[in-house]
Amino acid sequence: MHSTVKNLLDIQDNIKVKLNEININHYPKIIAVSKTFKINQILPLIDHGHIDFGENKVQEAVEKWEEVKKTNPDIQLHMIGKLQTNKVKFAVKLFDYIHSVDSEKLAKKIANEQNKINKNIKIFLQVNIGEENQKSGINKNELKQLVAYCKEINLDLIGLMCIPPANIDPEVYFEEMKNLNKVLGFSELSMGMSSDFLVAAKHQSTFIRVGSRIFGQRS
Repeated sequence: MHSTVKNLLDIQDNIKVKLNEININHYPKIIAVSKTFKINQILPLIDHGHIDFGENKVQEAVEKWEEVKKTNPDIQLHMIGKLQTNKVKFAVKLFDYIHSVDSEKLAKKIANEQNKINKNIKIFLQVNIGEENQKSGINKNELKQLVAYCKEINLDLIGLMCIPPANIDPEVYFEEMKNLNKVLGFSELSMGMSSDFLVAAKHQSTFIRVGSRIFGQRS
């Protein structure tokens, strides 16, 4: 068994054990964050039948995934990095999910581009849950307004996403995100990475974004 597949299975087992302890029996999907890794490092996971993969940069994703997706139509590609409006056209063609929508301008551009090619991408709104100046994401006080706007322009809004502050216990942020998601009536929640995926799973994250724990450290 290839090391990446073993790593993925270990993560799935860890999540199951953790959630079974607290009587939760629906498990999050794992997005294998494949940014900076070459396709030959990713193929063992595809061969294993894993379908959810995450990329940060549109250009890199296009070069890597365009052909692979043609021969593997089940693959679900997730845009998890900051998306610039000038890259939206290319992102909409390739990705199935965008996790990083944080403004009306970006939302509108996505709506326009997907209408042109008759595609319906699943959208998460990125919340700046730690209110950090250097981080992307909508302020939680402006969230309701953005949700209303996205619905108005017929985006397929499925949930919220966050990246909590580094080096602080994420528990309080994940709890707040879970509650925000519930209040807004969303069914999906994108949170948790290599360092904190078990905490995120406990707080009902439905998509967990794991890179280095699957592929190893980036060079």
